[in-house]
Amino acid sequence: MPQSHNFLRLYTGPLSMFGAKAWIAALEKGLDFEVVMVQFNGRTGYDPKHPEVLRINPKAQVPVLVHGDLELFDSTQLFEYFEDLKPQPPLWPTDMRARTWARNLELQSDEVFSPHVIKLMGLQDALDQPAALAAREAIDGFRAKMERVLGEQSFLCGDFTYADIAFYMTQLFAERMGAPLGASMPRLLGWRERVTSRASVRTALAPLAAYLRANARPVPDYLQDIDGALSAAIV
Repeated sequence: MPQSHNFLRLYTGPLSMFGAKAWIAALEKGLDFEVVMVQFNGRTGYDPKHPEVLRINPKAQVPVLVHGDLELFDSTQLFEYFEDLKPQPPLWPTDMRARTWARNLELQSDEVFSPHVIKLMGLQDALDQPAALAAREAIDGFRAKMERVLGEQSFLCGDFTYADIAFYMTQLFAERMGAPLGASMPRLLGWRERVTSRASVRTALAPLAAYLRANARPVPDYLQDIDGALSAAIV
């Protein structure tokens, strides 16, 4: 357990889209924290599990956050905690209705969009089969809806919010799994470029890009220039 009540430690992994969500948010908030990069390999995945992740999260998954004697898991719960811990700069809209809408979009990214992406993860050797085609169709349908939500705004809710973080990470993994974002959605392409350019995103995705390169896996074109510079200490 940390010795200081103010100590923040985030457990994540190089291929965790939910861990990256939390990392990006912590950086956007300007929190002082340490990252523990849980080891992952292509043969056994996250096995053996990190003992602190096993102890804290009954689902044995990252992200896990330790703040003094408080221990939390689940990326959305971490979003809420970060917002209470450090209200400025806000990552939820201050208007009640806008905040509720942003929370709804964040939820949809995790609970509506993500299951199709996760299904596609298990179909990498059968991308032309009906199950994979159905997953890709559902992914494109959700993205088309988000293209309409974005409209002429720079970000999904006007300003950059947790909703952008959640959708960006799930969208990135959809692309990695064989469902690329095409020219038919120019607004989302511009949005993707704006989000990718943020320092928080480039920092949190550096371990992902490094892992993909080290294991001869494709790196999305728009992540090719992300380097390994990190603004938080990694254990």
